[in-house]
Amino acid sequence: MSESALLLEIAGLNAGYGEIEVLHGIDLQVRDGEFVCIIGANTAGKSTILRAISRLVPHVTGTLRFAGADLAGRASHEIPALGIAHVPEGRHVFADMTVEENLLLGAFTLRHQPDLPARMDGVFELFPRLRERRAQLAGTLSGGEQQMVAVGRALMLQPRLLLLDEPSHGLAPKVVEEMHDAFTTIHRRGTSILLVEQNVGLALDVATRGYVLESGRIALQGSSAELNQNPAVRAAYLGI
Repeated sequence: MSESALLLEIAGLNAGYGEIEVLHGIDLQVRDGEFVCIIGANTAGKSTILRAISRLVPHVTGTLRFAGADLAGRASHEIPALGIAHVPEGRHVFADMTVEENLLLGAFTLRHQPDLPARMDGVFELFPRLRERRAQLAGTLSGGEQQMVAVGRALMLQPRLLLLDEPSHGLAPKVVEEMHDAFTTIHRRGTSILLVEQNVGLALDVATRGYVLESGRIALQGSSAELNQNPAVRAAYLGI
């Protein structure tokens, strides 16, 4: 079988805020149809990689290409139209809007498309609880339900690449398991995923390949099976 096309290419990426450089020479790739994770300690710079892709970091140098398009000169509001959806850490739902209104905002750039009801049905199929709460204000939902809204809102774009930033953070174990199943389903449906996650066990279970980030640099990379068996990863992140 031939190797799938390169979807996201990052090479020599340096990024930071003000005079503080967080990322140093990052090389990372996601091929079409892949599920890739980035693991590492809390201050390693994982989220900054996703923010750099979404053009939310003020100082970036290096190569950032998506589906052959150069992201370097793009404004952040142009990124979703390219087929990249970003679920930020902390969910950031619109508390005073209903679940349905939050979901529709995810497809704002496509708001005149006739298939929006079908897209929403796809989200409700993935997260049945949201169908029951579609008219409920998002701010009254549990943390797990708000995370479902955040992921569902991103899926309304029908992205080629889904960026997930710490989606299990602060969630009960049962909800983490539900999100695990949802990410597997999303990937099986054909969406490429780049996952940033402190829950290393979860990340290596759902992703097919991964990168280990330490102090803003790639320390290790390989298949999830390889990283799962790596003594350094097992000792530092899996408590084995």
